[in-house]
Amino acid sequence: MAKSDVSKLALLGGRPAVDRPAPAWPVTGDLEVAWMEGVVRSGKWSWLGPHERAFCEEFASFIGARHAMLLANGTVTIQVALQAVGVRPGDEVIVPGLTWTATMQAALDIGANVVLVDIDPETYCIDPAAVEAAITPRTKAVVPVHLYGCMCDMDALTDIAKRHNLKIVEDVAHQHGSRWRGRGAGALGDAASFSFQQSKVLTCGEGGAVTCNDDAVFETAFCLKHVGWMPDLQTRGNRYGHNYRGTEMQAVLLRGGLRRIGEQLRIREENAHLLAEGFQEIGGAIRVARRDPRVTRQSYYALTLHFDKAKAGGLDRAQYVAALAAEGLPLSPTYAPVYRNPLLNLYHEASPVPFRETVPQDYANLRIPVTERVAEEEGLVLMHMHLLGERAYIEQLLAAARKVQDHLPELAKHFAQEASGEQEAS
Repeated sequence: MAKSDVSKLALLGGRPAVDRPAPAWPVTGDLEVAWMEGVVRSGKWSWLGPHERAFCEEFASFIGARHAMLLANGTVTIQVALQAVGVRPGDEVIVPGLTWTATMQAALDIGANVVLVDIDPETYCIDPAAVEAAITPRTKAVVPVHLYGCMCDMDALTDIAKRHNLKIVEDVAHQHGSRWRGRGAGALGDAASFSFQQSKVLTCGEGGAVTCNDDAVFETAFCLKHVGWMPDLQTRGNRYGHNYRGTEMQAVLLRGGLRRIGEQLRIREENAHLLAEGFQEIGGAIRVARRDPRVTRQSYYALTLHFDKAKAGGLDRAQYVAALAAEGLPLSPTYAPVYRNPLLNLYHEASPVPFRETVPQDYANLRIPVTERVAEEEGLVLMHMHLLGERAYIEQLLAAARKVQDHLPELAKHFAQEASGEQEAS
């Protein structure tokens, strides 16, 4: 590992430890360009064209699921998956308190009631014990969100679901290619939702997929996304449907991405291991979340990190992150608790919550302790594109971490003076 740069801290005007550029994202190639031109000239832009059909087959094979379908985005995929497994208005759906807003919104928007539960303090994924404690006679499904760089405990959740006759709809927006005991995330429950939004490890700008192993679930999901048509597009399903279709242009980008994702997964796993070892060697305020040995391949939307204030020399998380960012190591906090996310005003007049006669929780006054501690104090992430860097770039990231950790007294003095100046100015 590279030695720490002992020069002046970048936050105080020195040279940053990282001078190599971060890897670019998204990654594309000439194949997509050629395919895209062919699609544009063909005039076949939607309605399950040849690229969409090919992608669905290729993606199902990649995940290890019997079925896959392309949809418009990774929010409607959750709606469709929940409806396809039998969630109906008034049913309760258990969702982790730490997730992106779409996980909660999708259930609310189909008339279900969301019960938010706490997370595992190590992985930041849904806590199986909290799931079991939240089950009522109205509970229909649980949504395990495989978050950032960790998977949910699918053994425990599967056992709970079987004993309580619940459906499992995996939210796999962050885990394209992860495997639990050799089985793909997205093929472990009754149905699954993927996002292909631009930041994801497999992307077409916007888009999503539903995967499943059950033929009846697949047919229902297909009708819901394709205005009531059955998968053969020759038969009307005589079912309620929406227009949540994807396009040939999206499929082209996704097919190209699938041809690179295996190698990208390998590189990210190797670099995640280097960073985990490096942070441990530094012994500072940052460490990588421990990997469950049952995860046999880990995809990384982001590297899940823990911040330990006791090792930060009096700095809080925001100060420590600012010092790292100045050196070129860009860490971010986790999502806010979903019930407090400023992008999701659950009591706005456009939300379904104020118009429900009953809701299972008072979201405005809800308190979920581990979720809040992680979101407000402890949780950090490093986005996946940085894990595609060459060895020299990873070593510079570690050098940045060591440099900050080696200069904590200077940083504490700097922030104290900064705070004192702000107080005087006020």
